[in-house]
Amino acid sequence: MRILATFAFSFAAAIFAAIYGRLDAVLLPLGGGLAALTLVTGLVLRKKSRRRTRALLVLSGLAWGFLWTALYMAVFFQPAKELDGQTVRLSATVLDWPQEGDFGGWTVVVRAQTGSWVEVTGILYTDEQGADLRPGDQIGTVARCTLGDRTFAGEKISYYTAKGIFLRAKAYGRLEIQHPEQIAPQYFAAWASKALKAGIDAAFPEDVSGFVRALVTGNRDNLTDEFTTSLERAGLSHTVAVSGMHLAFLASLLTALLGRGRRSTALFTVLWVALFCGIAGNTPSVLRAAVMILMLQLAPLLDRERDGPTSLSLALLLLLWLNPFSAAHIGLQLSFTAVAGILLVSDRVQDWFRPDKLPKTRAAQVLWAGPHFVISSLSATLGASVLTVPLVALHFNMVSLIAPLSNLLTIWAIGFLFLGGLGAGTLAVFLPGPASVLAVPFTWLARYLQWVVEKLSRPALAALPLESVYYRTWLVLVYALLLAFMLAKGRRSVWLPLTAGAAVLAYMIFLTRASFYAGDMAVTVLDVGQGQSVLVRTGRFLTLVDCGGDSRDDPGDTAANYLQSLGRSSVDLLVVSHYHADHANGIPQLLRRVDVGEIALPDVEADSPLRAEIVSAAEERNIPVRYVRGEMQFGSSGAERITVFPPVMEAGSTNELGLTVLAQAGALDALITGDMEQEGERRLLEQTQLPDLEVLIAGHHGSDTSTTWELLDQTKPELALVSVGLHNKYGHPGWNAMERLDQAGAKIYRTDLYGTIEVRLNG
Repeated sequence: MRILATFAFSFAAAIFAAIYGRLDAVLLPLGGGLAALTLVTGLVLRKKSRRRTRALLVLSGLAWGFLWTALYMAVFFQPAKELDGQTVRLSATVLDWPQEGDFGGWTVVVRAQTGSWVEVTGILYTDEQGADLRPGDQIGTVARCTLGDRTFAGEKISYYTAKGIFLRAKAYGRLEIQHPEQIAPQYFAAWASKALKAGIDAAFPEDVSGFVRALVTGNRDNLTDEFTTSLERAGLSHTVAVSGMHLAFLASLLTALLGRGRRSTALFTVLWVALFCGIAGNTPSVLRAAVMILMLQLAPLLDRERDGPTSLSLALLLLLWLNPFSAAHIGLQLSFTAVAGILLVSDRVQDWFRPDKLPKTRAAQVLWAGPHFVISSLSATLGASVLTVPLVALHFNMVSLIAPLSNLLTIWAIGFLFLGGLGAGTLAVFLPGPASVLAVPFTWLARYLQWVVEKLSRPALAALPLESVYYRTWLVLVYALLLAFMLAKGRRSVWLPLTAGAAVLAYMIFLTRASFYAGDMAVTVLDVGQGQSVLVRTGRFLTLVDCGGDSRDDPGDTAANYLQSLGRSSVDLLVVSHYHADHANGIPQLLRRVDVGEIALPDVEADSPLRAEIVSAAEERNIPVRYVRGEMQFGSSGAERITVFPPVMEAGSTNELGLTVLAQAGALDALITGDMEQEGERRLLEQTQLPDLEVLIAGHHGSDTSTTWELLDQTKPELALVSVGLHNKYGHPGWNAMERLDQAGAKIYRTDLYGTIEVRLNG
């Protein structure tokens, strides 16, 4: 029986329950009760047996998990809570290099002093004074403190606390900085990380250096959002999150150079792995891998057997002991479930594909090397996916279908590029010239990997967005098939569940597409946060009106994912109502992923940078651009048409200089007015005879200055759809606008409450 694994996994289960169950108030009585139950069980079951030992290990692990979480919160988290909402004189030590913020200013991770002996890790927000900070610096400033478990707007989050950052502080006034005379050993890794990144930038060309940096150090600062999205769709995000794969390559190289089983090899590997963890930022995935690799190195030297589950459980116990809040870290969850899946499934998968008898001749072994590599790669990918796919679906609402192929085509190259990038980057710190020569073959390897990522992420169903209930149903059925297959006795054919899963997926795609095309018209308001992106189907003609917002995902990706979930990678018409980011900042990414028949733009604000960016992207892809100066109609027939009205005012704010879209399919009508406000609506009604509406997209995200009584009285909408972000800073939607819609008899649906809204209409 695995004693350590049983205790550690029970300890972890208690911490996960405490963090996700929000059991703060009952941790002590719960832990104390389980400790008492452990004692009683030991007294009642006096006869030694495996059952008694297992029961005691599970109960004691649960008890310690709850008690340790309570103690940790009281000792290490409470000092941060006491600073919450306070403006204080803050003294702190800089832990890492500062990062420039997206909107000016700098952020830096610090260890702040409190009123007790406990120091709290936090993020300090400062102005240009923070640009020259270095790890180990002592700083003092006046700062406004906020607890790290929520945003500045008050929304609860676990992003920072899961990383051990319990405090956020905004510095005011002068920043007092004291540089140490020499670098303390605990900051060597931060300095080495900076030097390695600079070395990689010097050794590799600009078009690949960002990718090599991410692959070697896990730092994604130089990766574009577009390429990051491509990695996610191809199922290759793990390649730029330093983990077990990377440390395994490093440990294998050291073992090959220094010899297997030697104490010197184990010692040198321990030191290198410890340093590299610091260089990679001590993320949960790299720390988990480090613990497992170190146990594998030390086990034979201590006359112990290597055991995967025991190593995995010890790594999990140590990480949660250091910070119970890290249970909410997505990287930790994915890293541990991936390894657990490999331990549970990969060997079985290899057995299914391995021939029963293989000749032992050298020729047969050589011929088998290729298929063996393919089977090993696929088994590792499938094993890692078994437990991570549900987590990915839960956190990211997407599943990569092409991941097995992309991993098969890249895993061999990733190992070489990781070691080559590490070697060239290190050499460039001392000898930049020879490092650039060494980097040449690895540069082409990086370009190959980038090419594979871009090509494999392009197909519509490379990744399956789980917006559709049919796709979620398919995922549940796949796991039901997998469970039935694993529980079945006797010799089983792996092709049966694979074929059944593929057939069911094809049927679900058909149902999703058929559902979308049911009826004469469909209006979908995509959830893009505070912004707007509306997909309208009139017959078979697809029009996307606007593509902008502030959601976590790029609005262009949101729109492309929705289209591709339907098996489509094109729209017939893209209409940009006006040149504001919350209506158009996702268009460049949309055009990278989706084919667009033509684009309709308002012919205003010729000097707008966003207009120039859209036109440039369209010209690059040979997409016709039509400037709407008068009423224009698009579509396949007179009964099913899209009418685009030009701006109704010649001057004014950008909101009033936008396009209006009227979609019609027979007797069905839908109106989209962008951010048009009261005066614009009045002029629109003067210039245009609008019909009664089935669907109205509330103007300006439901602002009180839009959706006037005059517009509602003439159009009498049955449905009012509001594209608005949750907890947005503008206070949208306005109470008065919602009251007017309600009194007009319209049923109101909001994206901040319901997410993406789909409406199907049949004349």
